[in-house]
Amino acid sequence: MKLAFTLSLYIARQFTYATLSVIAFLTGLITMFDFIDLLRRVSTRPSVPTSLVSQIAFLHIPFACLEILPFGILLGGIICFWRLARSSELVVARAAGISAWQFLAGPVTCAVLIGTVATTCISPLSSVMYRRAEMLDRQYLRDNNGKSLNLSGGTLWLRQGDNGLVDHGVDIIHARHVKLTGSVLHIRDITIFRLGPDDNLLTRIEARSGYLGKERWVLDSARQLRPDELPVDMGEMTLHADLTLAGVEESFASPDTLSVWALPGFIRQLKRSGFSTIRHRLHFQTLLTLPVLSGTMALVAAGFSMRPARRGGVIRMISFGVAAGFALFALSKIAAQFGETGTLPPLLAAWAPTGAGLCLAVTLLLHLEDG
Repeated sequence: MKLAFTLSLYIARQFTYATLSVIAFLTGLITMFDFIDLLRRVSTRPSVPTSLVSQIAFLHIPFACLEILPFGILLGGIICFWRLARSSELVVARAAGISAWQFLAGPVTCAVLIGTVATTCISPLSSVMYRRAEMLDRQYLRDNNGKSLNLSGGTLWLRQGDNGLVDHGVDIIHARHVKLTGSVLHIRDITIFRLGPDDNLLTRIEARSGYLGKERWVLDSARQLRPDELPVDMGEMTLHADLTLAGVEESFASPDTLSVWALPGFIRQLKRSGFSTIRHRLHFQTLLTLPVLSGTMALVAAGFSMRPARRGGVIRMISFGVAAGFALFALSKIAAQFGETGTLPPLLAAWAPTGAGLCLAVTLLLHLEDG
C-alpha cells in the first residue's frame, strides 16, 4: 500500500507539472492571437492608444485559461503518461503488482483539484477582469451609440442617446422595479436624467410607472423637474427608446462576466423579472462540471497513452486521444447550443458531454487493465 501511495504521488507530481505547463503554453498562445486581433481593430481607430490593446489582452487571460483548461489537462496528461510509458516506469509498476486504478488516483485527484480551483477561484477573477475588458472594448472599440444597460440589485440602469432636447444628448434611466409580462417590459418608480453632450443636466423626469413600447418609453403620471424651476406634471409622456425588448434582453450581463458565486442570485433576479435565464443557468452548470470534466480528461489521457511502447501503435493511440478530446469539446459546444435554444435542459446540456467522456475513459481503462 505504501509503495502504491508513493508511486501515485510521484505520478501526480509529473502530471501536475506537465498539465500546468501545457495550460500556460496554450493560454499564452491564445493571448497572443487575441493581442494580434485587438491590434487589427485598433489600427482603424487612431485616437485609441496601443497600450489599451495590452490592457484588454491581459484582462482576457483568466477567461482564456478557463476555456482551454479541460483540453490542457488532456494534452498534459497524454504527455505525462506517454513519457512514463516510454521509460517503462508504468510497466515496472504493474510488474510490482500495482494496478492502474491505484497509481491513477493521484493524477485524477490533482486534475479534480485543478478544476475545483478554476471554478471557485479563477472564475471570480475571470468574471471581474472580463467585465472590465468588455467595458473598455465597448467604450473604445465598438460603435454602440452610447447605449448600455445593467440589471443589478433588482433595479434597471439604462443609458441611451437622446436628440430630443439637444444634439448628442444622453438619457440615464433608472427603474427600481422591472417586470416582463408577455412581450411587454414594465418598469416602476422611474427616474430619468436627460443630459447634454457635456453631461450637464438639462431636466429630470420622475414617473410612477411605464413600459417599453415600439421605439419609445411610455411613462404614466410623469413629472418634469428643471434646474431652478418648479416641478411640472406631464401626465402620460413618451420618450424615444434606442433599444427594443430583444435588445434589452441581450444587453443584460453576459454569463462570462459573472462568477460562480454571483450566478445563483442573478438567475433568481432574472426569473423574478420574467426574463430568460437559460444562458446563465447553462453557464452555471458548466462551471460546476469543470472539476468532474477535469478528472474525466485525466482518465481519457491515461486510457489513450499508457500503452507500452514495445507493443507498438503508441502514436496512433495518442492521436486517437487528441481526436477524442476534440470530439468531446465539439460535443459540449453542440450540447450548449441545444441548451441555449431550450431544446435541452441546461442541466442535461452541461453534464451529458462530461458523462459521455467519463464512460469512454472508464471503458478504455477497464479494457487496458483487465483485458
